[in-house]
Amino acid sequence: MPGMATESAGATGLVTVQEIQEVAERLAPVIRRTPMVAFRALSDRCGHEVRLKCENLQRTGSFKPRGAYNRISLLPDDQRVNGVVAASAGNHAQGVAWAATTLAIPSTVFMPVGAALPKIVATRSYGATVHLTGSTIDEALVAATEFAAETGAVLIHPFDHRDVVAGQATVGLEILEQLPEVGTIVVPAGGGGLVAGVAAVVKAARPEVRIVAVQAAGAAAFPVSLKAGHPVALESMDTMADGIAVGKPGAVPFEHVAALVDDVVTVSEEALSRGLLLCLERAKLVVEPAGAAAVAALLTLSAEELGLTGPVCAVLSGGNIDPLLLTHVITHGLRAAGRYLTVRVTVADAPGGLSGLLDVFRSSGASVVDVTHWRNSERLRLGEVDVLATVETRGPEHRQAVLDAIVAAGLTVQEER
Repeated sequence: MPGMATESAGATGLVTVQEIQEVAERLAPVIRRTPMVAFRALSDRCGHEVRLKCENLQRTGSFKPRGAYNRISLLPDDQRVNGVVAASAGNHAQGVAWAATTLAIPSTVFMPVGAALPKIVATRSYGATVHLTGSTIDEALVAATEFAAETGAVLIHPFDHRDVVAGQATVGLEILEQLPEVGTIVVPAGGGGLVAGVAAVVKAARPEVRIVAVQAAGAAAFPVSLKAGHPVALESMDTMADGIAVGKPGAVPFEHVAALVDDVVTVSEEALSRGLLLCLERAKLVVEPAGAAAVAALLTLSAEELGLTGPVCAVLSGGNIDPLLLTHVITHGLRAAGRYLTVRVTVADAPGGLSGLLDVFRSSGASVVDVTHWRNSERLRLGEVDVLATVETRGPEHRQAVLDAIVAAGLTVQEER
């Protein structure tokens, strides 16, 4: 969201523990205390006990209602009368819609035309009037800002407000209560509201606890901003993790992150896919790519790189994923984990050519997913055909064994990425 406009950020300075405790009391009747579950699939790899803080099981499917409800509930009556407005492609939209409806305040949300249909439907179902405007969040935000100026509705920023940060901080308060001995907390970060809030309460109570923020490598605004000493807008972003695809940190979160967060790391798209798949397979939890960022870091970065001390808590920030995207991400994650292999193999364009390749797959224990004949290649000689085949494998070692078996059968093979 490069260039995202900000509303008044409220009082300056770090959010205090007293504020956060007051917020926790305010949220208690309406916000779920999300579970924390053990995750042995990562504990062995990290050398420390790992637990998952399941904000994907929060109301509306993410942590966002905490900050949205706190921000909206503190609006005076003269500001409530004209309602609230927000711009979002997903989690913030749903959080604002739910919070406003719960507080009997009208809400309007501007979403990009390309927003995922399930998120549009969910936002409407929570009570918001939804307008599809523009092709990006920035364009939707322009429309939301104009709407606020015309109608008097209060613009609710997704992260750059002290009341929002204080609301998200209740995640950290719950972590301290559920895992008092926690040594490291790993948190997904986009605009920074969640990690800022978690750091504010945890560092005040237990300054020795290590806080690590995780960003998608294709949308990592915090490293360059921290180096510059102030929020810096990225020129472009490229990540499937739309929940943390923020082009410029908020001023309020930046102040907290600069003062309190121990490290900011980045993870690749491949790592996000693998993290999502691991949560689905081993923890039986559906998360979105952004929600899996902390798991992705623990899965692909070493304990030394992360500076882990145990026990470790990884925050699953959200679970709102379009089923179509989930299908693609699972496939990508399987491929990244060595569980899928796609090859182009040249065989004789004659009876028995294809069956010979299938025999190789059978004997090597690979399960065929699909097979396509490909005759339109300049490198093929007369009497040859390419077979594009995808097979399921049991991991990197088995994947290599299948490749070796194809070569051993005297066939020309090219792996497709």
